[in-house]
Amino acid sequence: MTAASPELGATHDLIMAEAERIKALGEAAEREARDPVNQPTINNWLEAMGNTNPRFHAGEAPPSMAQVWTMYGLGGKPPEDDPLHGMMKVLTDAGYTAVLGTNCEQDYHRYLQVGEQVRVTTALDSVVGPKTTGMGTGYFVTSRNTWYVGSEVVATMLFRVLKFIPKASA
Repeated sequence: MTAASPELGATHDLIMAEAERIKALGEAAEREARDPVNQPTINNWLEAMGNTNPRFHAGEAPPSMAQVWTMYGLGGKPPEDDPLHGMMKVLTDAGYTAVLGTNCEQDYHRYLQVGEQVRVTTALDSVVGPKTTGMGTGYFVTSRNTWYVGSEVVATMLFRVLKFIPKASA
């Protein structure tokens, strides 16, 4: 298929239509953390990161742990309404089978306290492409996660990946 082929244009139109459909869902895939914020997990994180700040041994979690509380775990699966995974499936089905993380922008609104129950929502922020990069041609997919304690926003993250068709190796 060449860049000017009708098939590519039709594929692009379908990809962008699906992106708009998924974006219209807004915040979706809401899920609660498996466990409340707890000191043993904080301690393991501090050890893994080499963080020796005594502040985090007294009931506060480092802000950079926001995502930790709502990770799926080894056997976890994203919910059916997860916008990021839904968009990735659309692109995979269209032949864009490789993925490369490109960047992540996080904002922390406050420290989490031991005992708090965190929940996260995910929304599709944007799909841009096709773009040709050194890795191949693909789409940049950006999702937006928002972490809450109750109704209070405690952290946000924009997560961008490139979903692409790898260049043929020489």
